[in-house]
Amino acid sequence: MNALLNTEIIDGKSIMDLLTLEFLVAVFGNVLTAIAILFAGFVIAGWLSRRIRSLGEKHDHLDPTLFHFLSNIVRYIVIGFAFLFVLNTFGIQTTSLIAVIGAAGLAIGLALQGTLSNVAAGVMIIFFRPMKLGDFIAVNGEMGTVKDITLNFTELASIDNVQVIIPNAQVWGNTITNYSVYDTRRAEWNFGVGYGANLATAEQVIRDTIMADPRSMTEPEPFIQVNTLNASSVDFLVRVWCARGDYFAYQADMKRAVKEALDQAGVDIPFPTRTIVNVSED
Repeated sequence: MNALLNTEIIDGKSIMDLLTLEFLVAVFGNVLTAIAILFAGFVIAGWLSRRIRSLGEKHDHLDPTLFHFLSNIVRYIVIGFAFLFVLNTFGIQTTSLIAVIGAAGLAIGLALQGTLSNVAAGVMIIFFRPMKLGDFIAVNGEMGTVKDITLNFTELASIDNVQVIIPNAQVWGNTITNYSVYDTRRAEWNFGVGYGANLATAEQVIRDTIMADPRSMTEPEPFIQVNTLNASSVDFLVRVWCARGDYFAYQADMKRAVKEALDQAGVDIPFPTRTIVNVSED
């Protein structure tokens, strides 16, 4: 019988040759279909991701961090469906495959509890929004600008522009200090003068110098008062409000400006001294 099948000729080709050709054409067609599905899936996923992200960036009242997270979720979902369609193209039953993946996912989840805790913390960070992209924060002993928030980690750019990656569980489980929430900050200094200095003159010099700077705010009212009587100095505690973006430069500039102003006014600025007594034996 096999000999008859192999020798039977149809249009110059044997039946086995035709069956083989038909199989190859079917496989080649499935491969082309799979490639087309994957290509379309990645294109659609990228387009939707960009659209969702741009929507959050376009409107000021919308949180770009949340839309950044949603764009990633939508991208992965679309790509996942594309892979399921590819499996269907090759005749693979996705229902049973999903059940197997679910069982394997449970086992993997038990083995990766730390990673899942990062994912859970990432969801809490994204939805409760204690910070957003671009905020300057301090958390877990690190300080920097938030560059990205994913399900697993939070990325900061430190003050000296070094990338810092912090697992989300260590972010959500620690105190987060966000310096970007409020528009103003209060700068604080301690200026010491000698006990022989005229305190009224010293206070007026400090006040005039600081309030002459355009970054100094008159409301809330500045606080300039004698705060501490040290061993060799009388210390003024100075608190003045400024814009958030001016804080670091403003605080540094005023230290030098006040020191130079006190020198010009002849106000003594003491420094620690040590007296050494030589006790000789008789």
